[in-house]
Amino acid sequence: MRIAVAQISATTDPLANLDLVEDNVVRAAAEGADLVVFPEATMCSFARPAAEVAEPFDGPWAESVRGIAARHGVSVAVGMFTTADSGRVRNTLLVAGPTEARYDKIHLYDALGYRESRTIAPGEELATVEIAGVTVGLAICYDIRFPAQFQSLAREGASVILVSAAWAPGPHKIHQWRSLATARGMDSTAFVVAVDQSASGDPEVRALPTGVGHSIVVDPTGKVLLELGTADELAVIDIDPAEAEAARESLPILIP
Repeated sequence: MRIAVAQISATTDPLANLDLVEDNVVRAAAEGADLVVFPEATMCSFARPAAEVAEPFDGPWAESVRGIAARHGVSVAVGMFTTADSGRVRNTLLVAGPTEARYDKIHLYDALGYRESRTIAPGEELATVEIAGVTVGLAICYDIRFPAQFQSLAREGASVILVSAAWAPGPHKIHQWRSLATARGMDSTAFVVAVDQSASGDPEVRALPTGVGHSIVVDPTGKVLLELGTADELAVIDIDPAEAEAARESLPILIP
């Protein structure tokens, strides 16, 4: 399975961000990617209130992403904001392509002085999707701190788990991000593909959750296969999902 990691810095303009999505998808498709993974809040940076841009899951922004995926023959995982009945919105990961899925962020970032739950309603269900014959689990940002979610996705058959993120900067946050991605790979004996927004300022200075970069791919034993820097970057990596099965046979930690 060939996966493209699209580390970008989303603007506050959803239409401009669609151009970023298509540009990266075009380049990833040219390199033979099966799946292109974008960060959380690719639709619009957290620098703008999500309620100002949220749309239905079948609205024009999501339909544009579906069109991009169809035109270039790849699956695309991208963070967006969808409308909800509660007066808040949902933080959603859309997977568009030959197969489609939706995941609404379950664990909201109510920590370190930030309260995502003021404006975002939590999701309730785990989600997986079949891409290129591989079961892929879905997660968003703060979910990476909750190992049970990753183990549950693995028990549902996921050998690859995506984490779409806009990680909040602050002291030691890059270290935490790297450590959590590595731990979740070992917890679930799955590949973890954690894609963050690139850094817009000093990653060590506390600010809005707009990214620190350091998108990372970890194998089922916790080995780091790929780690980017802080700038915008597109990287392509080949993974063998059979390695997850081998890891689970040798280290059967998912047995209930």
